[in-house]
Formats: sequence, structure tokens, C-alpha cells
Amino acid sequence: MDLRFLDEAPTAVEREAVDSVLGPPESGWDGGARQDVDLRYARGGHTARDRRDLLMPALHAVNDRVGWISRPALDHICRRLTIPPAEAYAVASFYAMFALHRRPRRVMHLCTDIACAAAGASGLRDRLAERLGPPGGHDGDTTWHESPCLGMCERAPAALALEAGAPARYAVAAPATSEALDAMAADAPAGSAPASANGRPSPTTYGADPLPGTAPEPAPSTAVPDAGSPDHVLLRRVGTVDPLSLDDYRAAGGYAALRQALRLGPAGVIREVSDSGLVGRGGAAFPTGRKWQATAQQPDGPHYLVCNADESEPGTFKDRVLMEGDPFSVIEAMTIAGYAIGARLGYLYIRGEYPRALRHLENAIALARERGLLGPDVLGSGFAFDIEIRRGAGAYICGEETAIFGSIEGYRGEPRTKPPFPVEKGLFGKPTAVNNVETLVNVLPIMLMGGPAYAAVGTGGSTGPKLFCLSGGVRRPGLYELPFGATLRDLVEAAGGMPEGRTIQAVLLGGAAGAFVRGDELDIPLTFEGARAAGTTLGSGVVLVLDDTADLVATLVRVAAFFRDESCGQCVPCRVGTVRQEESLLRISAGGDAATEVPLLREVGQAMRDASICGLGQTAWNAVESAIDRLDLFGGAGPAASDDTHQSTVPGTRAATEEAR
Repeated sequence: MDLRFLDEAPTAVEREAVDSVLGPPESGWDGGARQDVDLRYARGGHTARDRRDLLMPALHAVNDRVGWISRPALDHICRRLTIPPAEAYAVASFYAMFALHRRPRRVMHLCTDIACAAAGASGLRDRLAERLGPPGGHDGDTTWHESPCLGMCERAPAALALEAGAPARYAVAAPATSEALDAMAADAPAGSAPASANGRPSPTTYGADPLPGTAPEPAPSTAVPDAGSPDHVLLRRVGTVDPLSLDDYRAAGGYAALRQALRLGPAGVIREVSDSGLVGRGGAAFPTGRKWQATAQQPDGPHYLVCNADESEPGTFKDRVLMEGDPFSVIEAMTIAGYAIGARLGYLYIRGEYPRALRHLENAIALARERGLLGPDVLGSGFAFDIEIRRGAGAYICGEETAIFGSIEGYRGEPRTKPPFPVEKGLFGKPTAVNNVETLVNVLPIMLMGGPAYAAVGTGGSTGPKLFCLSGGVRRPGLYELPFGATLRDLVEAAGGMPEGRTIQAVLLGGAAGAFVRGDELDIPLTFEGARAAGTTLGSGVVLVLDDTADLVATLVRVAAFFRDESCGQCVPCRVGTVRQEESLLRISAGGDAATEVPLLREVGQAMRDASICGLGQTAWNAVESAIDRLDLFGGAGPAASDDTHQSTVPGTRAATEEAR
């Protein structure tokens, strides 16, 4: 490999930020002062490669402290980790939240994705453009960007401000107003860095403090309209238990599931999960017990667990609510999963736009370690398990189960071809189980109820409760917990129905990678098999209701822009197809001939579905196809796909490729 370092030195602040993650340099070979011994040998090889996974934490440390990553800072990171600068640049430039050019310390992210666009984000965008200039413009203290979904769809429109410093600070405005944006853009003094709890640098410490002078962020329970309902299973503690108190969590039944798991043993845990019928809650519906069994029986080691909390699907916010309102449940569930599959270390990969959830999880992990609930001897059982947090940096593709491995390992978050599957060769090339937050939290009631009792809830093909992220034109948008088998109409009525004088024009199920259904199709059962039979998909549980005032063409254009921006560019069908899809929709929205454009859209969409490496490209055409064929958006322009084709490809493709999201 070619290690061509620069002669420019990082600033003292940049060096301090990097050293806070990597520790002080040991010699002149990794950025320290030259010593006589350095003239005789250099350490490298496996020692250097084993630290590659600290690249993302080091990049975050500089970006959080300074606001951007300079060439000397990047060069210093490369020296410390023995990484070629070209490779580190390729990683840093892959993520939207990292800046490689000087910018103001405060960055505002205004969500303009489908839920926020339907709630009036365009007016806020015009307000910011008037004050700060076009996206990327600034007033010297603050810059701003249009952002994909920030995971606050129940309070749309939403904005997030991040300010570099020691410590980094953040502010959330949801629902955002012009006055709130003005407050977020105003200058505020930076605070001082808090002391480390143990005096040692930790790659898992990223927490930011709230920005002073801004409105307090709403409690997690505000996302749950029926918070405190005794009927809840997954949400029963949200809004009723202090998310920062381990004692409160244990008083509400916390860690009883882990004790039961330790009594059952690893094989017993997997048996109960298999008997429960639990399947992945990210859209794939892959049996969780089968995945855990396949990982546990692999002779190669060590085994790893990855909790996929990179919740980036537009319209999705369920995992954020769980992590903010019940963080100890996530840690307990990960510990049970690690025990079942024989893992000693789990990684929790959380999206970078969730600073509050990050703070709550860091607190939960620290308290669990103090009480012996994580570490070398969990609850005195002899089972050793610990958790490290890794933070994403604005890349939707990293929610794909193999792209997440690359990001954790310190590479670009590009999907890998399968086979081999993650249960055989996953993180660091070792057997790995990947589950999202909602899937893991379902393991707790399974341990307490028993697998057969859990399987009795819901339907035969879709067991247990399900979280639905309801946003859009309903009276009470939010996170709803319903047993599988409820209909779309039941969900809309639980949210109070539509405001007076409004009717449902369409419902987007499954997010940007999902499909539309008509306003008169509300009796679709909200089950995996029911959605499949109706030619649609539940995806990650997104339900976006668009009323009769919504601009469906503009919504499709935004969906197409999302996929264009989020494509990793690794494969040609997706890299080119997402651009061509957006261009065609833009021509239609500008008055172009739909009869000419729709056949082109079909051809491009089919090529992406058939030939893309991962689920992003394979599902990028789903929403557009359903709008053409199901909503008759363009008056039936172009030859329609058969019902059989539509029903078999939309849900199936997503299930095969989005297993871990």
C-alpha cells in the first residue's frame, strides 16, 4: 500500500481530538515525537490492521470538535492507523455529515423528505434561503443543508442543528417554525468538555449536549399518542419510566428477561425465539431463530452481534423512540442475543442524526457495566459480553446488512455480494447476526411469555405485536403498537382519522422503498402475508397518509431524488438508473409527455430491480411503479405491468435484500 503522507501538521485541537479516541501516539511512526528506537524498526502488520475500525470514530472526533476535517487532520489519522490517505479520503468523502472543506461550526439540517415536504417544509426552506443563502450558504456562524429524513416524521417538519465544539452541541426543532429556525441559527457560546469518567479515551463516546438558547426537545413519549397504555408490550415503559435510570427500568421488570435467558441456556433461548415465530421487523421477515441458530453453529470464531440502529428509511422513527424512551431494553436484548449466538462483543450502529438516542444509550451501557450487567461476568454467570457503539454519518446505504460491516470496519459503506452470508462471514469476516432494534426488543417478551404464548398473538404468519410509524395527514401522527392482523383502517382510526373536510388520496406503505395503495384500500391486513397478497409491503412499518391536497408527482420526484443521493455508486444499474429515473420524473413534472416517459421509467426500473447488487437499487422503482399502475397517476400512460408481476416483485425483492434494516 502507498503511504504518501503530507508535511502539513494538524492543529493542537485536531491532534487532541484524534488522541481522545486513539490514545497518545507510541512513537514517531504513528504521529508522535521521533525517538532513537524509531530509526531501527516500525510496528505494523496485524497490529495496524486491527485498529482500522477506529477510523470512523476518529473522523467523528475531528468533525465534532472542529466542524470539518482538514487535510492535515486526515493525514494525522492515517499516520496513527497506518492507513493510506487515499483510502481514508474515500471513506470520509462517502458520508454526508463529514465536511472536507472549511465551514461554520454550526450546521442546520432541514428535512425536505416526503413526510416533512407534505407538512410544509418548502416554506421553511425558503426562509433559510432568504436568511443564509442557498443550501451550503452561511452567515459566518451557521450554514444549512437540505436533509433526507431525520426520523421525526410524527412532528414534521423537522430540523436538526449540530454545533462543533468541546463538547459538540445539538438542537432539534420539530415541528419546526421560522422562529425556531431563527433561534437555532443564532450564535450561542460553546461549553467546555466534560471530564472522562475513567480517564481513558473511548471510541464509543460521541454524546452531544443540547444547544443553549433553544427550545427543549420533546420527551420520547410525545411520539406515542397512547403512551402508558396497559395494552402495550414493546412501548409499555416509554413515557412511564425514566430512560436514564437503571433502577426505574429494573423496577418495571427490566433484566428479568436476561435472567430467564441465562436459566434457559443458549440453545433454550434459540428454541423459544424459533417457537415464537419472530421474524425480522425491518421488512425482510426472515425468521430470527433461524438466523441465530445458523450463527451459533458456525465453528469459526469469534462470533459477533450487530444491532442495526441506522434507521434511515424515510418515514421511519420507531427505533428512535425505543432508544430514546427505553434504552435499557435495547441493551438487555442485545445481551440476550449475544448469549444465544455465542458472541462476546456486540456493536450498536446508530445513525448520526440521533444525538439524543446516542446519549441515552451511552448512559445505559455505562450503568449496565457498573452493575455487572455487561462485562466479563454478566450477572455472575461466567458469560462475558460487552457492547460498543459506532455512529453512522449520513449514509442510508449503511442500513443494508453487509454495508454496515464495511462502515464499522473503517471502509466505505458499500454492500457486499452474497453468498457468503453474514452468518458465515460477516463483520471482520466472522459469523455475525444482524438485527434491527425493534426485532431485538421483541426478544424480551418472548423470554418472559415463552415462545408459544408469543406466537398466539397476531396471525399464524405474522406473530406478536408490530410498531407502525404513522405520519402525514392524520389527526394524531405517531408511533402505534398493534397486534399483527389489524387493518390499515384500524390504524388510521386509532390516530383519530382524517381532519374535517380531508380525504385520503393515497397511502405509502414501507417508506421510499415501499409502494402506494389507494385511499379506498384501507381494509388491507397489516401482516406480512396480507400486504404481500395485496401487492404491497409493510417494509419497516412506515405508513404515510397523503390527503387530497398532496402533490403526488412532487412526492415521486422527492423519492427519486432520495435514491439518487443515497446510491453508493458501486453498481451501474443503480448508479445510472436512479439518475435516469429522477430525470424522467422531472420532465413529467415540467409538463413532459407521460406517454413517452412511462415506458422509459419501466425499462429503467426493471433493469435496476433485476441487476442491482443490493436492495436500494432493487427497490428504487417500487413507489414509482405503484403510483403508475395502482394510483393511475399518469392516466395509464405506457403498458401496465401484470398484477402477478407486481405482487411478486415488490415485497419479495425487499425481503431478500433488506433482511437487517
